Amino acid sequence: MYARSTTVEAQPESIDAGIAYVSDEVMPALEGTDGCIGLSLLVDRESGRCIVTSAWQSEEAMRASEEQIAPIRDRAAESFRGSASVARWEIAVMHRAHRSADGACVRATWFKVSNGQMDRAVELYRDSVLPAMEELEGFCSASLMIDRSSGRAVSSTVFDSSAAMDRSSEQARSLRAARLRELGADQVDVGEFELALAHLRVPELA
Repeated sequence: MYARSTTVEAQPESIDAGIAYVSDEVMPALEGTDGCIGLSLLVDRESGRCIVTSAWQSEEAMRASEEQIAPIRDRAAESFRGSASVARWEIAVMHRAHRSADGACVRATWFKVSNGQMDRAVELYRDSVLPAMEELEGFCSASLMIDRSSGRAVSSTVFDSSAAMDRSSEQARSLRAARLRELGADQVDVGEFELALAHLRVPELA
């Protein structure tokens, strides 16, 4: 399974218009594209950072859609009144305790691993990080997406509510620091988001 994420640095006052465009225009267009298995949208209203992620059954399907999707992506960025950057990922782990509901939020951690350590990072995430995250209050689901060529990875954890995510922050910070230290990986960024759209149909990959 693969994913393409488009990050838009939106104007905060345009976020609702952007959400509506992604829901009404982008999502139907993607759902009619061969190999697409859904879409999600993360929104940080304070910073304006919004991330649209589409999931694909194969890398070939994702690559084949590039030309068709590019103008749709550009119009989506215009609706947010921001600039867009694109990243492509392999979905290494996906686990759901249950489906998300209205009010769900996401904490995402971007990190970089040393050369040759990606398989170990995936194994550590699956065997150690995921069971620990399942114990956090309000845990809903988690995923790990990787880019083997660059050594980049992003872990996303969905919580039932912003309150649950806030109450888990200290535990999550300690867990993150310990596992990154164990792996010898560098944290690049951490963000917290509203899960504005959740229509990914990625199967269990844990």
